[in-house]
Amino acid sequence: MILHKNEFNDHDMGKLVKGAIVPRPIAWVSSMDGHGRKNLAPFSFFTVASMDPLTLAISVGEREREKDTAFNIKETEEFVVNIVSEPLANAMHETSRYYSAEEDEFEVAGITEAESVYVRPPRVMASPVSFECRLTQVVEIGTSNLILGEVIGYHLRDDIYMEKDKVDPHKLQAIGRMAGDYTFVRDFFPLPTDQLPE
Repeated sequence: MILHKNEFNDHDMGKLVKGAIVPRPIAWVSSMDGHGRKNLAPFSFFTVASMDPLTLAISVGEREREKDTAFNIKETEEFVVNIVSEPLANAMHETSRYYSAEEDEFEVAGITEAESVYVRPPRVMASPVSFECRLTQVVEIGTSNLILGEVIGYHLRDDIYMEKDKVDPHKLQAIGRMAGDYTFVRDFFPLPTDQLPE
């Protein structure tokens, strides 16, 4: 099967793309508007955009629920990316629902917040890793906003830190996004270093 872009409208490309590009890491983004109203929402179109300067990328789509995050970041130029571990999965999913800008997802989902050091939006206290970010650029692509933020603060839970600046993946307990479901990240395997492609 091969589809040309002219045929995309005849198919549910959202399902075809999300079902193939897996597993996707989840950015649980906390933000705040100019009036101090907090927002917490998950996004699975998320990656590292650059290591120097250390910059994260999040794609925020057009749905009304997602516009709160994009609006807040554009207004205040600050946000926090919290990594979702297994114990936080249900609460994270709860914050994916639609809430008005006046509602605090931290309270709705029963999430304890922690004060950030370098930005105003709070962190998720129970998250094993949180990145405090300052907005670098917003690139409008069709109906989405590609948000680039430089990491200015890195929070790492002590028990997942390993020597030589490694993160223990077993203790991180990160979950990923599939098409309509989620996945555990538990099985790891090395590849022979002498057989790497040129």
